[in-house]
Amino acid sequence: MINLFNINNYTINTSELGHILHGEIVEEFEQAFAEYVGAKYACFANSASSLIYLSLRNLNATVKVPSIIPVVVPNMILNSGNKIEFYDDIDWVGDMYQLHPGIWDSAQRLTRNQYSKFSNSDSDTMIFSFYPTKPVGGCDGGMIVSNNRYAIDRFKAMVLNGTNPSKNSWEREQIMIGYKMHGSSIQAKIAYENLKKLDKKNSILQEIRLAFNESLHYNNKSNHLYRIRVRDNSKFVKAMKDEGIQCGIHYKAFHKSDLLKNIVKYREMPKSELEEKQTVSIPFHEQLTSEEIQRIIKNVKKFTNI
Repeated sequence: MINLFNINNYTINTSELGHILHGEIVEEFEQAFAEYVGAKYACFANSASSLIYLSLRNLNATVKVPSIIPVVVPNMILNSGNKIEFYDDIDWVGDMYQLHPGIWDSAQRLTRNQYSKFSNSDSDTMIFSFYPTKPVGGCDGGMIVSNNRYAIDRFKAMVLNGTNPSKNSWEREQIMIGYKMHGSSIQAKIAYENLKKLDKKNSILQEIRLAFNESLHYNNKSNHLYRIRVRDNSKFVKAMKDEGIQCGIHYKAFHKSDLLKNIVKYREMPKSELEEKQTVSIPFHEQLTSEEIQRIIKNVKKFTNI
């Protein structure tokens, strides 16, 4: 089977981490990550979902997001006490979008100097994910970056039970009501090692993307997903699976959700509704061989119009 994503296995020597939860590797990773994306400060947490929740907490706002979206985003918007409104945008998938003014959801994009290139002000925050299938995969985890030190210090306190960071837990003073959302040393170690390999990975993905673009006549630019349009994505996914090729659908159109129909006013979104039926992700990762790439291309051409 040619897998949709490459998910690595890891062997970790925990004796090298110091404290298994709050080792020095966490701060080292935060500093290296901030430097990589061109930000001054960073806070590591147990997931990007937690950071989305904390970013939206107490806003009391209507948060507008694309209808084609991972389920975790509407969940965090509503769980953080906000209202949600969907709009008809499909172009962000595999990239990033503005979750709310000054808050960027970049779970699907990670490139060098990204924050310094795209942030509108030093107070902007940008959230990244280390879910296993993301550009820097790991054992889950998330990072929020900013040039605003006060904002990042607040996040560091919030994820650590509302306490001020200190090496020894008994020395910490509670400064706010917080949450247990800090990232562990193991999570940081795995994601940090993969961050070091990201430039090489992106270089390989660029070659694969160019091969797909040329043969399939697309202009895909994402380093996370390679999405194509077919006549019926459900039939396409099944046909590709029968040929030993795993594909996926990213994502459902949430403005149609029965669960949200009493929360969100329904309106037609033709682009999102068509996207849900016709768009599919094909295997796209750095471990694909030349033979596998050609096999994928051959079968995509074979099954696009079924």
